[in-house]
Amino acid sequence: MKFNEALKDIKMYEAGKPIELVVREFGIAAEDVVKLASNENPKGCSTKVAKVIADNAHKASLYPDDSFFELKAALAKHFDVNSDNIIIGAGSDQILEFVSRALLSDQESVLMSQVTFAMYEIYAKQMGAKIVRTPSYQHKVEEFFAAYQEHKPKIIYICTPNNPTGDAISREDVLTIINGVDKESLVVVDGAYMEYAAAKDEQYRIVPNDLIGFENVIYLGTFSKAYGLGGMRVGYGIAQAPLIHELYKMRPPFNITTLSLAAAVEACKDQEFVADSIALHQEQIVRYEQFAKSKGFDYIESYTNFITYLFNGDMNSTAIADALFREGVIVRNLASYNMNAIRITIGTDRQNSRFFEVFEKVVT
Repeated sequence: MKFNEALKDIKMYEAGKPIELVVREFGIAAEDVVKLASNENPKGCSTKVAKVIADNAHKASLYPDDSFFELKAALAKHFDVNSDNIIIGAGSDQILEFVSRALLSDQESVLMSQVTFAMYEIYAKQMGAKIVRTPSYQHKVEEFFAAYQEHKPKIIYICTPNNPTGDAISREDVLTIINGVDKESLVVVDGAYMEYAAAKDEQYRIVPNDLIGFENVIYLGTFSKAYGLGGMRVGYGIAQAPLIHELYKMRPPFNITTLSLAAAVEACKDQEFVADSIALHQEQIVRYEQFAKSKGFDYIESYTNFITYLFNGDMNSTAIADALFREGVIVRNLASYNMNAIRITIGTDRQNSRFFEVFEKVVT
């Protein structure tokens, strides 16, 4: 069977290892496994959301309202935009797919930082597009402009805060990049972790209204992180109505589930839960910073719900991640990004204490 030639150069996305894999391979009880690999909310989801999911379980046989009227209304109110500025996706990565399919061909290129979300490249390569990366994992304005001038990419990805590194670019610098490119290049501002950056430093807060005046910009957000709905797979894009209209041509019907829709509507209302989740994170991430300093290795200052530990040649990220895994602590090894580093989701007090205990054991 002959497959699309574009598939030859595509590496599959590497998801975080599940708890079930540790249970199967090492016989560790599920309750003793600490999963800090996939940037899920350690508080779970809001109790109000959990009740809505249970109350709507009997509707699982029914398709959702395909207009997503309630969810778009809730998001429109939260962000002070109009409903026709919003598109809903099965995670914000589905909207990345819509963008790639709508704009790319084998004659185009896309621009991104050296280390960033893997799906930007995967979706672009599916369309045969060329990948252009800046020299640094940070989003440096001068590097983006140099690459832009040379390649004139069709799409520019700004992941802020950046996954998997955790750094961020200021709102001022994002606007500088947007104002420096022409209208034929779409700028995608991926704010999957924006709630954490906004709470850490106001200079890094970006909201859709900062961007909606530009016809060639789309803001992406998700319910998977601060809202605790990773398993529900709900994301959104916000842009000017003509751009949203074109992306709707890519959208399949009923692309999120009935229960996902109900959960996201309720989650959007429960901002107190989001604030509590971020407060827990801010309290616990200090422990990771202090631990790294005490052990003499570097970390990337994080604007997300995870932290990236950087190792020198004496410490190998693959060996460390594998040893942690065998002890029932799951983290994300970044060797596939050509980084000698691990990414650790900030968990609960108990989960984090377990990480520190096992980490010390495996590196001594």
